[in-house]
Amino acid sequence: MKKLGSNFRKTMLALAAAGLFASHATAVPVVEPSVDQPVVLAAGDCYAIGQQVAEQNGGTLAKASSATRGGQQVCVIVVLVPGKDGQRPRRSEIVVPAG
Repeated sequence: MKKLGSNFRKTMLALAAAGLFASHATAVPVVEPSVDQPVVLAAGDCYAIGQQVAEQNGGTLAKASSATRGGQQVCVIVVLVPGKDGQRPRRSEIVVPAG
């Protein structure tokens, strides 16, 4: 009985390891951008831009998302700027060209 439990444990560990390896191997498809395919802005880029904008405005980043406005890729940044004299924070939406 002990041998069966030991083999079961080893099999489960091997399956779990194989599953982790397979999920990492397939999680990031490799796509080479070309002139025919436009590069799409990742939300992470807008987040990094949003952090910079929030820092410049003395606030906290609340939201960062990518959007298309007028056919151009932009980042829509929402910053919470602290209120004066204990008032509520002020919400400021800033649209920044992507990239």
